[in-house]
Amino acid sequence: MYTGTLFIISAPSGAGKSSLIRAYLAQENRHPAKVSISHTTRKPRPGEQPGEHYYFVDNQEFESLIEQNAFVEYAHVFDHYYGTSRAEIEQSLMQGINVFLDIDWQGAKQVRQQMPESKSIFILPPSLKELENRLIKRGQDDAQVISKRMHKAQSEISHYNEYDYVIINDDFDESLRSLNAIMTSASLEQSKQAIAHQQLLAALLAAKY
Repeated sequence: MYTGTLFIISAPSGAGKSSLIRAYLAQENRHPAKVSISHTTRKPRPGEQPGEHYYFVDNQEFESLIEQNAFVEYAHVFDHYYGTSRAEIEQSLMQGINVFLDIDWQGAKQVRQQMPESKSIFILPPSLKELENRLIKRGQDDAQVISKRMHKAQSEISHYNEYDYVIINDDFDESLRSLNAIMTSASLEQSKQAIAHQQLLAALLAAKY
């Protein structure tokens, strides 16, 4: 049976990682895939639904889950907690589902330490000016928040070299093709093929001529 792969995806806000993930999931893919639903203490943005985009909890509940070691990673970002459920990820992987984990570099570092078999991808913008334009066009944040995100962007980008793969999201269709190539490559790793095709490999090695 095929076992899923955990794909950690990080990028400065506005680089396009969420759009790339959505486009990948909208395709017909060889193996099922999903986005890990994180817990957060921030308020829902317009259009976000509890249990679909995030599990929205208060600080007290989040801190209780930390004490229970329920998260494979968690972080405090822009005055709010974000965390990833260990049980939810492990269950999906065992069912043969690839999981996208959309987190920052700090969370990615935590996950790699606990799940070294995961694959990590960093999405870069073609320029800081283009990044700022995308944040403005997105229309989700006011000028003060955008300024705060831009101030943090270079610090986030400096961690690109900690990742297995890098995609520069200039042309969206090309970036999606690159993501598809990464997903295909991971599914063809020897360890994955050995599990998925145990009977075939046994038969090939047992045959006598």
